Amino acid sequence: MNRLKFETSPYLLQHAHNPVHWMAWKAEAFAKAQMEDKPLLVSVGYSTCHWCHVMERESFEDQEVAAFMNAHFVNIKVDREERPDVDHFLMEACLAVSGSGGWPLNCFLTPDGRPFYAGTYFPPGPAYNRPSWMQALTYLAGIFRDDRAKVEDQANRLTQMIKNSEKAFLDLSPPRGPQCSQAISPVTIHSIYHTLRQNFDAEHGGFGGAPKFPGTLSLQFLLEYYFFTGDQDALNHVRFSLSRMIRGGIYDQLGGGFARYATDRAWLVPHFEKMLYDNALLVALLADTCKATGDPEFASALRETLEFVQRELTSIDGGFFTALDADSEGEEGKYYVWSHEEIHRLLGEEAHLFCACYGILPEGNWEGENILWRPYALEECARQNGLELQDLAARLESCRKTLFKHRQQRIRPGLDQKFLLDWNALMCTAYARAYAALDEPSYRDAAERNITFLLSRLKKPDGQGFFHTYSATSDGGRAQYEAFLDDYANLIEALFEVYSITFNPYYLRHADGLLQFVLDRFLDRDANLFYFTSSDQQDLALRKKELNDGVTPSGNAVMARNLHKAALILGRKDYADLAHQMLHRMKESTERYPGSFSCWANTMLYLAYPFHEVAVCGPEAGQAGKEINSAFLPNKILMAAEQPTLEFPVLAGRGFRNQTQIYICKDFSCQLPLQRTGEAIAQLRQPWPAHSEAGGK
Repeated sequence: MNRLKFETSPYLLQHAHNPVHWMAWKAEAFAKAQMEDKPLLVSVGYSTCHWCHVMERESFEDQEVAAFMNAHFVNIKVDREERPDVDHFLMEACLAVSGSGGWPLNCFLTPDGRPFYAGTYFPPGPAYNRPSWMQALTYLAGIFRDDRAKVEDQANRLTQMIKNSEKAFLDLSPPRGPQCSQAISPVTIHSIYHTLRQNFDAEHGGFGGAPKFPGTLSLQFLLEYYFFTGDQDALNHVRFSLSRMIRGGIYDQLGGGFARYATDRAWLVPHFEKMLYDNALLVALLADTCKATGDPEFASALRETLEFVQRELTSIDGGFFTALDADSEGEEGKYYVWSHEEIHRLLGEEAHLFCACYGILPEGNWEGENILWRPYALEECARQNGLELQDLAARLESCRKTLFKHRQQRIRPGLDQKFLLDWNALMCTAYARAYAALDEPSYRDAAERNITFLLSRLKKPDGQGFFHTYSATSDGGRAQYEAFLDDYANLIEALFEVYSITFNPYYLRHADGLLQFVLDRFLDRDANLFYFTSSDQQDLALRKKELNDGVTPSGNAVMARNLHKAALILGRKDYADLAHQMLHRMKESTERYPGSFSCWANTMLYLAYPFHEVAVCGPEAGQAGKEINSAFLPNKILMAAEQPTLEFPVLAGRGFRNQTQIYICKDFSCQLPLQRTGEAIAQLRQPWPAHSEAGGK
């Protein structure tokens, strides 16, 4: 019997009609495997995965294939977004076995959950230098039955390899000196930057070749590196990369928002799925880049992307849905592409101009169809067509509205309507940063609504921790699966960010409580790093630490940043010491592989160039704090209060008068209070002294 009909994940529900007797990754599946002494076949994917859909059609809907799977295996379907812990564990097995990974991810495990073989997509017949799915099934069922000792040996070796893999990234030497923060200096930061710079794509922006991901975390590091060092090349690469993405097919030229990645170097051909996390990270970067540059191109893309999020990924109660599929009507990208004839029919006399500016060709620019992109800057299009820039922009805007209205009538890509705590928190942070940059009240409201949604819908009924995922159901909604480190890390950061735009201490109190919860249940006190899973969770063969950044920042890196900030806000030296120890452990790997550890690199900036503590006190504290927060100042902890308080050390002991006062402190010393926000911003922007060895001066 296929038991996926009892689940809430859209991906699992997509497979609920398969003749395969799928089960979810739950205790009953393991009990069945051990009782029947059968291997587990675990297939991992996600709802917007194109090749997951392909393998389902080719194999999992086939009655003969399903009968063999049901007879010889206990079959488990996993939504990688619901169970990232399972996905990480099995992906490491796949990488060890085959040297590559991806989705669908198909793994074979012993009845107690240790992997002994793994691969990705298997075709229905031998092809692409791969065996067929039935060949793989037949061989692995046979070896489990006839050579169990070989299976057990392989499972033991794979499990040990996965257990040891994290050690490759750790500096296990003891901290140097009384404070290990001494190991993180401007020299460290410049080393990271110059290594990262070697991978710049100077022709198209971003990093490396195809397939090309946005590289948002690395771009965020470059932006903040520019602030601290004045290195113009770092800022130029951020601006160039974002501009080329915004002009590319990876950006939805009609509806806003970014696709997951481009299949080419020039950003023309996207993998058409749109993920919440990509758009969250890019919105946050765009907001900070707007602050740093004031460039209207980035402000426009920021607004359009959040219009997309509001229109297509936001629920009525403030939660953010997970993703939009790449496919519609069974074809990748069909919703987004255009024929040359269709453009001319819809736009009439304006079609020639639009086609010239958006790269539309009679023969198509991708598989006979056209992806909208802007191969030339708007200024160049205006020059080529003999038009004033303002006139061209208005005419193209009218064309886009016509095409967008028509596109809305097409059959839409599927929407994954589950809510993930960590990805929601990333978007909450993005909205808070967007509000700080553009002063749009609806962005602040969206951030506060989302935090309320997360604190109510995903919190456990007993108040002890959170769930990872929530889905609306006919009976009112269902949250499940223990929250992971990334959930808590991103939620704590979101609480800090929402505080920074509201100055409501309610959010700081929640963050403080969650920090203690994470320390109690996730910290490996011997390694001074955090496990990905809580000590309350017992359904994986190994308890692992995830250290490198993937498409989202490492939970450990975010926790190091959270602890560093919380140490200043809450006056907790123990938090600062732990953050420093974590960063010391990751210093060598970050210097060697900055593209994989960009979030760590970003946090290391704050040790090399210490934070300012900014306290705004008095009757106009909220407005003054808002004005300071509108500037790009990544080197600050900002707190504001209209009335005296002893709750937070940054605000304690400040003089509250009829006139608002701004106190700026650094390295245990404070300047005389200021009254004007402009003066405070100028002081916070002052260059670092020569002995800091700041580059680019």
